[in-house]
Amino acid sequence: MKRRKLGRSGLSVSEQGLGCMGMSEFYGAGDEAESIATLHRALELGIDFLDTSDAYGPYKNEELLARALKGRRDRVVLATKFGIVRDPKNPLVRGINGKPEYVRASVEGSLRRLGTDRIDLYYQHRVDPATPIEDTVGAMAELVKQGKVRFLGLSEAGIETLRRASAVHPISALQTEYSLWSRDPEDGILATCRELGIGFVAYSPLGRGFLTGQIKRFEDLAADDYRRFSPRFQGENFEKNLALVRRVEAIAREKRCTPGQLALAWVLAQGDDVVPIPGTKRRTYLEENAAASEIALSKADLARLAEVAPRGVAAGERYPAAMMASVNR
Repeated sequence: MKRRKLGRSGLSVSEQGLGCMGMSEFYGAGDEAESIATLHRALELGIDFLDTSDAYGPYKNEELLARALKGRRDRVVLATKFGIVRDPKNPLVRGINGKPEYVRASVEGSLRRLGTDRIDLYYQHRVDPATPIEDTVGAMAELVKQGKVRFLGLSEAGIETLRRASAVHPISALQTEYSLWSRDPEDGILATCRELGIGFVAYSPLGRGFLTGQIKRFEDLAADDYRRFSPRFQGENFEKNLALVRRVEAIAREKRCTPGQLALAWVLAQGDDVVPIPGTKRRTYLEENAAASEIALSKADLARLAEVAPRGVAAGERYPAAMMASVNR
């Protein structure tokens, strides 16, 4: 696995990371033994950039990584997040908190659960509209001085927020959804990141699994799969988005790869400062995703994909309305 640097920070990571969220929540039942085996296999493949959050579970995903990384901590670039507040007794209740005192309390909890003395990349998971970003990033910068955190990141932050945050402390990475069916970052976000020297971490580069072609019917989603509540997976939107997948599948057949691999190769081709973090909880899909790094896309290939998947091609918003209100802040 080749490596990429996130912006000007000098943080070197595998050119693909691994999103760990689904190992603990959201995408149906998990299997801890298989999840841990998947994490170990990722390291064998050279994928060392692991992404989690205190909100996943909540807390369970960080604890899972601690068990999986026992004796292997120094082999990974460990990223986690704070800022989405969930009640373990009622995980459906959520809030956003970027207050300095919450930043300080959150990092202690994550360090304890992860079983480590430092976090390599610490993100604010969502921007808190009630707290100036200068205050939040100022508190995060103190964690760097204390040696508890190495590099800082933001998730789903808007252009003005990025500028204000960068004036307080260097921001190494912005994590935002980016894929063939979520090309919003091309409307100024990517350009701003490059101007400010911020690396771009693309989550859901496979369209929450839709771009793999494995989801043919709404009923293919488990009863507790949160994608059932995503506008892109519902009603007419589902059928319209299937048409997009069929077009991607046709190109993938010509390239002798899977549609998921083609979608990942497209994200990788958007720049050496872009690092996708496809999520999976199974070794089979991990290995399939890793092989996408070997797929070379020509200018003609990229032009065809731009034609079949132009900006705004996906039917439906990427989150329900209440959650959309917290992105690109």
